[in-house]
Formats: sequence, structure tokens, C-alpha cells
Amino acid sequence: MRWTQTFIPTLKETPADAEILSHKLLLRAGLVRKLTGGLYTFLPLGLRALRKIENIVREEMDRAGAIEVAMPCLQPPDIWQQSGRYTTAAEVLYHVLDRAKKEWVLGPTHEEVITQLAAFEINSYRQLPKNFYQIGVKFRDEIRPRFGLMRAKEFIMKDAYSFDVSDEAAMVSYRKMYDAYTRIFARCGLRALAVEADTGVIGGNYSHEFMIPAETGENEVVYTESGSYAANVEKATSRGPLTPTPTTDTGAAPEKFPTPGVVTIEALTAPPFNVAAHQQIKTLVYLADAKPILILLRGDDQLNEAKLIARIGAAQARPATADEVFAALGAHPGSLGAVAATLRSPGLPVFADLALQGAAGMTTGANEDGFHLRHVNIARDIAVTQWADFRTVQPGERDVASGQPLKSRRAIEVGHVFKLGTKYSEKMNALFLDESGRQHPCVMGCYGIGVTRTLQAVIEQCNDKDGIVWPLPVAPFSVCITPLNVAPDAPAMKLAEELYHHLTREGVEVLLDDRDERPGVKFKDADLIGIPLRVGIGEKSLAKGEVELKPRGGSLLPVKTEESAAQVLAWLRTESARFQIPA
Repeated sequence: MRWTQTFIPTLKETPADAEILSHKLLLRAGLVRKLTGGLYTFLPLGLRALRKIENIVREEMDRAGAIEVAMPCLQPPDIWQQSGRYTTAAEVLYHVLDRAKKEWVLGPTHEEVITQLAAFEINSYRQLPKNFYQIGVKFRDEIRPRFGLMRAKEFIMKDAYSFDVSDEAAMVSYRKMYDAYTRIFARCGLRALAVEADTGVIGGNYSHEFMIPAETGENEVVYTESGSYAANVEKATSRGPLTPTPTTDTGAAPEKFPTPGVVTIEALTAPPFNVAAHQQIKTLVYLADAKPILILLRGDDQLNEAKLIARIGAAQARPATADEVFAALGAHPGSLGAVAATLRSPGLPVFADLALQGAAGMTTGANEDGFHLRHVNIARDIAVTQWADFRTVQPGERDVASGQPLKSRRAIEVGHVFKLGTKYSEKMNALFLDESGRQHPCVMGCYGIGVTRTLQAVIEQCNDKDGIVWPLPVAPFSVCITPLNVAPDAPAMKLAEELYHHLTREGVEVLLDDRDERPGVKFKDADLIGIPLRVGIGEKSLAKGEVELKPRGGSLLPVKTEESAAQVLAWLRTESARFQIPA
């Protein structure tokens, strides 16, 4: 491809609304252009890179035994009502009306569609296992589209869905997808971390996210340095807080004392009260399926909402407003406490974090504005409905299994694998008959990769001060030939044309920069768009019988003119070998 015959609108300045480095480079390198918030047009370079990633995904899915299909983006709402997600996923669903005022849903994912297909087409164990996948457009009503392709309203996703006869068989399918994802991201040149994850609105009982470490990531990953443990912070566990919870019972009954104006944990730690945060019981009020519940944590801990929702079994849960708190408990936030609250409202569910088990000599709100209680023994004074891990793990705490200290860092989620079980197959009648003629629901898994997000994740991880540094397998072009004199009869241009045609015949994807621009402009643009290997052809090097090979991010390699094609092919073979992943 000749530069003048394609469209690469590079920018010197960064658009004001580009927030993170990869978003800036997407725009500056001329890969995409913004239509409006959350919607982007892919330009030729961006589309070429996107297709490279899609091809890698397709090759590995086929290699793992998945079968490609194509499902409609426009979906009838009744299948979402049947699964229950018409309500639980309402925040991300786009609803459209046709000319007859009939409602439709734009698919954010395709569990319902594929499960209905299985319900109609699969009826015997002899037809299983099956794993169907597609690569296509998805729509999600993001409340705040941001970071370019990272959080968009329309995006490209690879989604796959497995159907098996048992949990054991489903785990085989799960492992195949897990391994395929590991190969996919390695082939894309990404350093991906597989972490234990919450299943969220998708559902299921087993899940891993594939994360790309990046300071601009929207997710937080907890891990050990050895790699023996890694989990999304929503799922992460530890041996508990580093500071032990007080367990010495003073023997005294709860004593109310005045705390005028004290409505925070921090305020109670200050003089004249001097109650350390880990000696306090924090009381939170949530509405779970519209009914109030209490959550108790140590004062120095933070609630992990994903853990809460997973453990209380509610379809929806949210923090109560100040007015809702007062209506339920008769006190305002900052003075709440389960000792008096449960006396005022018998039967009020109380969920307590495991770090509070055995806690004694604690201080909590008196459930009366301006007062707290001291000498609280949680076993004696509070009727706990359920004990569970509700807290957010903190860096430095110890891994449950190994005892190693836990670390934390930001990351970008690019893939997610779920073991769904029978959540969808039972609701949507995806059933099969076993060898004895007994009917069972298919055991399902689902597996997603954000293809457009993966593209931007590559840029986020592979860049330097000059621009993108594409890994060879996903680069829009493998080689950029840069003649410094593009006059048709110039020796530099003649050699560039010869090399261009030779490499193209060898199957190399070459970009020939035939623009009549200053050398500095051409070199800066080549670095910005990040083509893995640049071949510079100038009069000074030709006078020495040489051309210059410049790997992106590497050093100049002068080579003899007559050896240039062979040297380029040799470099490409060596570089390509770095990304060959065995089965």
C-alpha cells in the first residue's frame, strides 16, 4: 500500500477530550475518529489492526473446537424477560421501536439468543458438547462513555457459549477457552494476567478475567509477587486485616456516651474520644430488593459491594439515602448502630463481616444522633443474620493459601470467561435427553473478548515517547519503506519501488511512504503509527551502498543494498517467532 493512496490523517496535537495515552495515540496516529461520545469510525490503519486481532481470535477459537455463527444484534425483549435480565441488565439495554411501535432490544451480549437456539436444536447428549462463537457488534448504554474504545456505546466483541452434559464436562470446555485466551493475548503481544473474578450480571459460579496491567485501567487487581494468586478486587480475599480485631470483653454492658457532631470514623479517632478505627463497628444501611438491611464492618474497612450482592442473594441492592436511613432506623448516618437498631426494628437483617467475629470492647453508633455506645461485644449484643466476607482486601495483607503479602495495581479487562451452570438453560428450556432418556438442562459457559478494547489495550501497553510500538502480529503493516527522495527517477525511489514489489510478492504487508515530505516528518509519522520495521533509503546511505533498517524502538541497522530484501525477511521471521505460541 502506498501512503498517498490510503488515508492516514496523523495529528501533531492531541484532541482535548482524549484522556489517556492510548486514546491520544488512537487519534494522533489516525486509527479512529470520534463521531460522538462512545461512537468511533475506524480508519484504514485502525481497521487493519482490528482485523489482525479478529483473525488471531478466530484462529484460536477454531483451534479450540469452537464453531463460528452470526447472531442478530436486534433481539426480541421477551427472551430477555424469560431470562430475567430485562430487569437486572436494564441499565445497559438499548430499546428501540419499529414502525409498528413494537419494542426491540439491541444486544449487549447474546446468552439469550444462543440459549434459545440450543433449546430448539439440541435435544440429545449425542449432540454435545458444542461451543458456538461469533465476532460482532454489541451495544451497551454506557452512562459515561470514556477513554476512547475502552468504554464505548458500540463495540466489537467475540462471544462464545458452550453447552455440556455435566459440570465436569463444562469444566473441560472452560479450560479450553481459558487456554485459548492465554494464547490469544500472548499472540497479540500482550502481557495478560488471569484473575479470579466476580460473575456480575452475567451470573454463574466460576469466572476469570484477563487483565492487562496499566495505570489507567478501570479495574484493580490483587496479586502475589510469585503469581500464585491473582483476583479482581471485587473477588479478592485475604487472611484478614493486619491489625487484629479487639476480642477482650470488658465485662461491662454497652454504655451510651455523647459524641456531639461526630459523624465519621475519623472524628471518633480524634481527641477526646481516641477510639482507633479498628476498634469501631461501621454500620451501613442498604436496600436489598427494596427492603432495608444492615451491614457491619470494622471502622477501618471498606464495603465490597460485589461481595455483598453475591452473598445476600438479592437481585438489586443499593445504599439507602439519608432520608431512607432515618425512616428505617430513626437516626442519621454517622450515629447508626446495630445494637439499638435491632431493638427498634426486630427482624431487621444484619450482615456482618468475618473480621468482626469474636469482636469485643468495640464502639459503635447508639442509633441516636449525637451518641455512641462503648463496651460492645458483638456476640452478646448483636444478633447477626449472616457472617461473610464483605470487606475490600488491602495491599500488604496475606494471601489465604501461601501467606505471601498481597499487592495491588490497576488493569484493563480485555477478556472474561464464565462457567454459567444451568442459569439460562433452565429458564429457557435448553434441555437434552441422556442415555437413559432422562431430561437435563445443558450446563453452559460463556466467554467474551472485547476486540476493540483489546486493540486499545495493545496501544496502552506498547508505546514509547514517539508513539505506538505495534507487536508484529497485530501491526497494520509489517514494514514501512521510507525513501527520502520520491522523484520517480531518483535512485532512492527506484530502490524503494524494487524493494516494495519484492517484499509484496513474498507476502509481506508493506507501506511505501511515497509522500513528498521532509525526512523529519516522514520519520516522526512512521514512529507515531508504530510500524514494526522501517527501511530508510537516503542518498547518503546509498552512496555507501547501504540502506538503513530501523526496528520500531530499536537501533539503526545498516545493511548492504543488495541484501536489504533478504535482511528484511530474516528480521520478520525472527520477530514472528517470538509470538508463536504452542498448543
